[in-house]
Amino acid sequence: MNRRNSLFVAMLCIANGAMAQTVEDGLKDLYYGKYQTAKQNLEKAITAKPTDDRAYYYLGIAELGLENKDAAAAAFTKGLTAVPTSSLLMVGQGRIDLLNGKTAEAKQKFEAASTATEGRDGDVARAIADANTEIKGGDRGYALTIMEKLLNNEGRKKKQMYTATAADYIELGDAYRYLGGENGGKAITTYEKALELDANNAEAVMKQGLVNYNARLLQQAVADWSKATNMDANYAPAYFELYQFYITQRKEQFSLPHAAQYLQKYVEVGDPSDKSKNEYYLAAINFYQKDYDGAIAKAKALLPAANDVYKGKLTLLAADAHLQKGDSLSAKALMDERVKSVPAEQLQVNDYKLLSAIYGKLKHSDSATQAGYQQTAGLYLEKYAETDTTTDAEKYRNVAEAYKDMRNYAKAAQWYGKALEVKENPAAMTDHFYKAFYEYYAADYSGSDASWTSFTEKYPTQPTAFYWKGMANFALDQQAKEGRGKDAFEKYIGMVKPEDEARNKRFLLNAYTYLMLYHYNKEDQAAMQPYMDKLVAIDPNNDTVRQVKEFLSSSNKAAGSSAKAATANGSK
Repeated sequence: MNRRNSLFVAMLCIANGAMAQTVEDGLKDLYYGKYQTAKQNLEKAITAKPTDDRAYYYLGIAELGLENKDAAAAAFTKGLTAVPTSSLLMVGQGRIDLLNGKTAEAKQKFEAASTATEGRDGDVARAIADANTEIKGGDRGYALTIMEKLLNNEGRKKKQMYTATAADYIELGDAYRYLGGENGGKAITTYEKALELDANNAEAVMKQGLVNYNARLLQQAVADWSKATNMDANYAPAYFELYQFYITQRKEQFSLPHAAQYLQKYVEVGDPSDKSKNEYYLAAINFYQKDYDGAIAKAKALLPAANDVYKGKLTLLAADAHLQKGDSLSAKALMDERVKSVPAEQLQVNDYKLLSAIYGKLKHSDSATQAGYQQTAGLYLEKYAETDTTTDAEKYRNVAEAYKDMRNYAKAAQWYGKALEVKENPAAMTDHFYKAFYEYYAADYSGSDASWTSFTEKYPTQPTAFYWKGMANFALDQQAKEGRGKDAFEKYIGMVKPEDEARNKRFLLNAYTYLMLYHYNKEDQAAMQPYMDKLVAIDPNNDTVRQVKEFLSSSNKAAGSSAKAATANGSK
């Protein structure tokens, strides 16, 4: 071979080496949330080495990141054909089982993989733990056990010792985080251990932010996510968390300008090869900047070439943009078509939420049609609440408020009750109040009385609660003969300060009326008279007082006539 040919061959080898991709390249892409690029690089790694089970496994994870579950399953299956003994790929298939709701089959595969590797393979242990923490139906306690077993070197011989990595501690921290409650502090400490091994690991800091967010330490969460972006300006997942934070419709979070800002940054540093996602988010930025026409135009232009996942997202975006413009009929047309064309099991939480909002906004002059819209809005709202399995007091409260706006007070009370059942609920007193309040307006007076009873026991310094407890019992004892509302109304009246009587006039009228009628029925005029006087003082023309006075007057006259007649008869 002459020198020229030798040089050409050498250059070709260098070029091929430069183009060759490794599993580590794919892992780096996954770390930065670049799933499309990771997919491409891992496919190249498989081409270079078709028996590398790690390449097939992480290709499957990349496909899941792209929301391609079937493609992920295919990657795991193809990998097992190439490497039949791979415990890692067995875990991948277990992950698919979990996603399909087959928890027993998944656990069997996880156990077999753990046994085969004696719990000492980092990739396998992390894969088992990650599946069980991230996926609904996973066993979080099992995930913790798997990671603890991996990291516990007690009793192992020197050659069996496992050297922990930052990724291991991050996965262990995730197990603690998903277990929640008192484990939050352990998660923070474990992420700190990851940072001791890799001081620039933005993922560990970002996940500390997730712990703080779950603990409702919102400022600290934002600070953590911002710190992660400062540590690594290209770490897209942290920008996405900031976007998610500000797009969440809670009073202390929601900010469209901030959401648009961080989404723009996410797109800038994100995966340039994932055009579908980037174009979708660019359309979303138009939406958040209230350029609804721009969002609709972009979404409709992208729809023909979009896959099923992005067809759904783009349809929701366009429909919501129409709704925000006040064009609920166009929004309805888009979403009705989606409901017709997509199998019911593929509709997601956000589909039902938007459908409920759309039908709730529709107006029609025909009362029957309007009632149908409201009923449909309620049905979709129920679907939304049932499909979203997260236990979130604010979510339940939002459902309750939507039903309140529909004047479906029974449903409003029911969902305030669900919010009240959530343990971590700083607004529990308010939810309890409205549960009882809307039970009253739904004419569930017995239920309302029971709710007010428990409320007044928990919060005995709230005078309005005693008033409404009295009103629930007034409804159950409309003629005030049984005295059901007596104690509650007396308690309420005693708690109203003189300087507050004017603004409580309407409530006091009802309380005084009930007590006046109760003592009237008891024929205790001495006890009745003070309440009659109080009523006249704040409502001189009170009709109930007038009727009582007339009845008393006629009764007194009748009694006087009877007495005269008796006297006359006795003197004969």
